[in-house]
Amino acid sequence: MTKSVTVKTLLKMKQAGQKIAMLTAYDHPTAVLLDAAGVHILLVGDSLGMVVQGQTTTIPVALEDIIYHTKMVSRGAHHSLIVADLPFLTYQISADQAMQNAAQLLREGGAQAVKLEGGQEVAATVQRIVQAGIPVMAHLGLTPQSVHTLGGFSVQGRTREAAERMLEDALALQQAGAFALVLEMVPAELAELITSRLSIPTIGIGAGPFCDGQVLVFHDMVGYTSGYIPKHNKRYANVAQVIQEAASVYIQEVTNGGFPGEDQTARLRPEEFDELTPLLRGEGQ
Repeated sequence: MTKSVTVKTLLKMKQAGQKIAMLTAYDHPTAVLLDAAGVHILLVGDSLGMVVQGQTTTIPVALEDIIYHTKMVSRGAHHSLIVADLPFLTYQISADQAMQNAAQLLREGGAQAVKLEGGQEVAATVQRIVQAGIPVMAHLGLTPQSVHTLGGFSVQGRTREAAERMLEDALALQQAGAFALVLEMVPAELAELITSRLSIPTIGIGAGPFCDGQVLVFHDMVGYTSGYIPKHNKRYANVAQVIQEAASVYIQEVTNGGFPGEDQTARLRPEEFDELTPLLRGEGQ
């Protein structure tokens, strides 16, 4: 990737039928690697609560947490578009609150756009943020900040009523000025319908192959996590196994004296050794 990705780049990609690749990133080393690989969008998601902090939901994540991690990502990415999540209750109270917090993510965190969850109920807020000059990515379907209302992490939009409401929400968010829309845990047929009706790109996660792009959680994608693997995730590596095997070898070499070896050991030059020999022998103390 030679040129920086912007919101206009993404719109052109949709119009040209080019797919968009998006991954989460929460730190500087990861951002450097993914940016160099050519990932179009890096999302500093509130998923960091579950992936990095060990929380059971995204709800405990604070704005300060997102700012902290966005700072690290923004230092490492020079081509990818950096989008940061507005966490729970940082945009629902008022449009003014949302605009101020979004501005803080750009001003202090270095984000280039923000993402928030919800449909028609947040359309006015989206419009207010966009009018302030801050690009907004919307998010429908399974919205993790509403997990308790939704009754868990399950596919959304399975009924005609729910599907029609989601389509109406998508159109309202586009009208409000959102530059893209994440569709999470949505039947592929509904995601295809919404994608065809929108002029802005859709980014799917667990929403089938018909969206304009895809997003995965980095740790899930590279196998940095263990335990339950979501159906929509595909592991492209097994980093956890590599780390565990490396740690086991390290422990073995430390305990049997194999590490550090000569390659990892600093030695005195002959003239330095001669000068320090009396001291090393305990003489002249």
